[in-house]
Amino acid sequence: MAFPISAQTVLVTGAGRGLGAAIAEAFARDGAKVAINYRASREQAEALASRLGEGTCAFQADVRDGREVQRMVAEVTASLGAPTTVVHNALADFSFNGDARSKLDALAWEEIAAHLDTAVKGALNLVHAVRPAMTAAGFGRIVTIGTNLFQNPVVPYHDYVAAKGALLSLTRTAAAELGPVGITVNMVSGGLLRTTDASAATPEAVFDFIAANTPLRRVITPQEVADAVLFFASPWARAVTGQNLVVDGGLVFN
Repeated sequence: MAFPISAQTVLVTGAGRGLGAAIAEAFARDGAKVAINYRASREQAEALASRLGEGTCAFQADVRDGREVQRMVAEVTASLGAPTTVVHNALADFSFNGDARSKLDALAWEEIAAHLDTAVKGALNLVHAVRPAMTAAGFGRIVTIGTNLFQNPVVPYHDYVAAKGALLSLTRTAAAELGPVGITVNMVSGGLLRTTDASAATPEAVFDFIAANTPLRRVITPQEVADAVLFFASPWARAVTGQNLVVDGGLVFN
């Protein structure tokens, strides 16, 4: 079974700004109803929903809290219909500036745990909340957001990369369990993006270095990653599950 994007209700976590906003915009552009989740970026999320127009609404919830996620999914279902696609993009507070990140000798477990709570616990909470309706419909698409730093750890983002690696593992084990009921689970892993709030602190020299070492000779955009997310939600990917698609202009060969 496969539904066109225009027939779907899509929930995007952490969609008030940055990559999440680009993903929400891409789904709205192709006619989906879009639920824009935010934790603290209320003003940005509501402004985005207003700009994207009818069929798009903002919903507050902290994905680390299972009860809040259950409430949010119930609110989305009442307003827009049960989510057919969920994109887990939410990110713990983070700045992509290697010079400002903790090296191993100073890294505290709490820094890793903060990312695990948002990336992995958040994904688990979402699966718990959307699985019943997706199973009843015999259709569901779950897309997680990873990073090419898992394959190419050129900067010391130990906490962030460890959590994304764990999320990739959960993506694959969830794909194996949920496939028989018609739910696919895949990951899209971007590289450094030009530019989001999180990457705004990245030194320009790093952007230049990445561009020079990428086959396409440029740093990719949030919109380009968003288009790859749409692929996994579309009928074209109906036989694809448990995969990690790296979208970074060819910097990493996966």
